[in-house]
Amino acid sequence: MEAYIIEWLNMLLRWAHLIVGIAWIGFSFYFVWLDTNLNRPPQHPEDEGVAGDLWSVHGGGFYHAQKYQLAPDKIPEPLHWFKWEAYTTFLTGFALLVVLYYFNADVYLVDKSVADLSSVQAILISLFILVLGWVIYDLLCKSRLDDRGIAIVGFLFLLVVIYAVFHLFGGRGAYTQIGTMLGTTMVANVFFVIIPGQKELVAAKLRGEEPDPVYGLRGKQRSVHNNYITLPVLFVMLSNHYPMLYGHEYNWLLLIVIFIAGALIRHFFNLRNQGRLVPMLPVIAVIILMATAWFIAPDSVKGKSQSGSLTETQASLVNVSFPEVTNIIEERCVICHSATPNHPTAPVAPNGVMFDTAEQIAQWADRIYERTVVTRTMPLANLTTISDEEREKIAGWYETGAKTSL
Repeated sequence: MEAYIIEWLNMLLRWAHLIVGIAWIGFSFYFVWLDTNLNRPPQHPEDEGVAGDLWSVHGGGFYHAQKYQLAPDKIPEPLHWFKWEAYTTFLTGFALLVVLYYFNADVYLVDKSVADLSSVQAILISLFILVLGWVIYDLLCKSRLDDRGIAIVGFLFLLVVIYAVFHLFGGRGAYTQIGTMLGTTMVANVFFVIIPGQKELVAAKLRGEEPDPVYGLRGKQRSVHNNYITLPVLFVMLSNHYPMLYGHEYNWLLLIVIFIAGALIRHFFNLRNQGRLVPMLPVIAVIILMATAWFIAPDSVKGKSQSGSLTETQASLVNVSFPEVTNIIEERCVICHSATPNHPTAPVAPNGVMFDTAEQIAQWADRIYERTVVTRTMPLANLTTISDEEREKIAGWYETGAKTSL
């Protein structure tokens, strides 16, 4: 019953997180695009305080947007604020982190082969990293470094954190931890810098004073930073579907490389919005991603013979019988992958994959081999303590014709 309820919470929170996240990111992308496409000087200013304007057409209507140098002479009513999209994205995301990763920290966060942590220790470290990420980043922004310096030092700090996190948590949990840290930083930018600065601009105007431009400059700086962080965060949201990445021996390095490719793609669009076309940026990003895909590809994809990829142990197991493999799967995998699973984290078979019959095992032979041998991400957190010898037996069985061994 408890697992079933948590599964529903997981689904509903993930859905809500996706909805509000789309709203937040959509507004973020739009306003960065708007700011870089304004006509300066404005073509048709309504008053002298307008710094730029833009005409657009969408959904059958014409729109005229104007940006003021600081603030209009009179604050209009109603004045729309863009903050709850960010706040609800964080709240739903953190709730999802608690329900999925903290309630089941021993499954999704802790990996005893990486670090011997208890669930409580892992959760406390996770929370500490969320706070640390924001504090260091905020100090960098308040330092005397220019934007380039902040980007360089901030990226170096991120490299250190990524390496450390992947030596504390399992691959899947580590990916999520990094994404959550970056997402928390984005929301903190809105809560601690952007919105307070906007409130100060409004308050100054209501007092009849000229607003201090520093608040607008700080807000724009943090907004641009959020714009670049967005693609890495979106990638991490999808990463738990791809054990070929988080389960790889160099999972931490793969994350860094993909982050770099994402930053290049985002930079291309930001420059394009400013009227500067630099096609080499996405070309380099694609080359990086293609090289990464080749680097982690199994030998069969690279054109090497499967028999040549057998280890010495696997070679001695070429005659592994199907009943032997069936026994391993029944003992190590059926606890979740069954029509009637009995593990507390699996109210139903994950992704509908079941190994109750010989035909089902043969049907899913590719996935069994990939998850237990290639990526070694199954059994999840190795809860059923599958041994290396058992993995070798599965490899020997698969490499010598798993689907024809019934």
